[in-house]
Amino acid sequence: MASGTTAPPPPASLKRIVAASLIGTTIEWYDFFLYGSAAALVFNKLFFPGSDPLVGTLLSFLTYAVGFAARPIGALVFGHYGDRLGRKKLLVLSLLLMGGATFAIGLLPTHATIGTAAPVLLTVLRLVQGFALGGEWGGAVLLVSEHGDARRRGFWASWPQTGAPAGQLLATGVLSFLTAVLSDAAFGSWGWRIPFLLSGVLVMVGLWIRLSVDESPVFKEALAQAEARKAADAGAVEKMPLVAVLRHHWRDVLIAMGARMAENISYYVITAFILVYATTSAGVSRQTALNAVLIASAVHFAVIPAWGALSDRVGRRPVYLVGAVGIGLWMFPFFSLIDTGGFGNLILAVTVGLVLHGAMYAPQAAFFSEMFATRMRYSGASIGAQFASVAAGAPAPLIATALLADYGDSTPIALYVIAASLLTIVAVGVAKETRHRDLAEMDTAAEVADRSARTEDAGVV
Repeated sequence: MASGTTAPPPPASLKRIVAASLIGTTIEWYDFFLYGSAAALVFNKLFFPGSDPLVGTLLSFLTYAVGFAARPIGALVFGHYGDRLGRKKLLVLSLLLMGGATFAIGLLPTHATIGTAAPVLLTVLRLVQGFALGGEWGGAVLLVSEHGDARRRGFWASWPQTGAPAGQLLATGVLSFLTAVLSDAAFGSWGWRIPFLLSGVLVMVGLWIRLSVDESPVFKEALAQAEARKAADAGAVEKMPLVAVLRHHWRDVLIAMGARMAENISYYVITAFILVYATTSAGVSRQTALNAVLIASAVHFAVIPAWGALSDRVGRRPVYLVGAVGIGLWMFPFFSLIDTGGFGNLILAVTVGLVLHGAMYAPQAAFFSEMFATRMRYSGASIGAQFASVAAGAPAPLIATALLADYGDSTPIALYVIAASLLTIVAVGVAKETRHRDLAEMDTAAEVADRSARTEDAGVV
C-alpha cells in the first residue's frame, strides 16, 4: 500500500520536491508564454511581413496555436512512459526539449533573411515546445501529489500550478524591461532574441534542481506491485496506460476536459489576447499593457496556493465552481474597464480575472490526480488536460482576434468566454468530489477491476 500506509516525506524533503516541480514548470511556462507575448508584439512583423497588422497577428497566433496541437501528442508519449518508467526521468527530458527549442528560436533568422523558411522553422520549434509542455504538466503535479499527504494535497499540488503565473511573470517582466530600455527599432532588430536565449541559462538551473529529487514513493510501490503480479502470473500482460484509462476512466477524462475549457480559454484571453485588444482597440501602449499583466501575474502567483489550501477544507468542486461562475460574470466588466484606457482600470480588469482563474487552476492539480490510479495517472491526467487545450487554449487568442477583426467590438469575445464557463460548470457539476480519496485504495480498486476485466476477456464467468 502506498498513500495510505507510507509516511509522508519530512517537510524539508517535501519542500525540495515542490521547489523542483515549481522551478521546472516556471521555466517551461516562461518558454511557452514568451512565445505568446512575442507573437502578439513582434512575430507578426518579423515572420509575416507585408500583411495587414491584424492579419499578421492572426498568422503569428496561428503558429502559437500549433504548439497546442502538439501537446496531446506529448501527453500520450510522456504519459505512457511516465506511467511505465517513472515521473522524474520524463520531467528531465521535457525540460531539455522545451529549453532547447526556446533557445533555438532566439537564434532563428527572420523572414527578411531566409524568406518563407523562417515561419516554417518557427512553427517546427513551436511544435517541439508544445510536445514538451504536453508531458511536463502531468509529471510535475503528480510528483508533488504523490509525495504529499492527502490532508494537504490541494495546497502542495497547487505550487507547481504557480509555475504558470511565475513563468508569465518572468516572461512579461523580461519583455517589459527590454521594451522600456530599448527603442522599438532595437527591440525589433535584436532585443526580442534576449529572452529566448536566456532560457538556456534557466534550463541549466532547473535541471540541477530537478535531478536532485527522488522518484514518487507511490509510483515505486505501484511499480513493485506490478512486477510482483508479473512474477506470480507469468502469462499476465499489463495493459498500456492509455488502454486502461480509456477502459476504466473515460468519464473522468471527459470531466477533466470539460473542466479545462473555461480555465484555459479565459487565461489566454486575459494574458495573451489583451496585448492585442488593449493596444489596438483601447489605445493603450504596449508597455502599459505588459505592465498590467506583470502586476496581475504577481497577484495570481500569490492567490493560487490560497485557493489550493481552501480546496483542502471545502473540496475541489466548490472552489473550482467559484472560479468558473466568476470568470463568466467578469467578462463584460473586464472589457469595459479596458476600454477606459486607464492604467488602474487595466490592472483591476486583469487582476480580478486572474484571481478568478486561480480558483479553477489551483485545485486542478489535485482534482485531476485524484481521479486516476497510479499506473495510469500520468496518462489520465495529461490526456484530460492536454486534449482539452487543443479546443480551448490553442484557438482562444486566434478566435478572439478574429472576432475583434470581424465585429470590432468585445461583446462576441465576452460571450465566447461565457460559453466556455457554462461548459466547465456542467463538467465540474457532474463530477464526484475527490478531496478525501486515498491513492493507495484507488490502486487496490483498480487492480481488482483489472483482474475482473481480464477474467471476462478470458471468457470466465
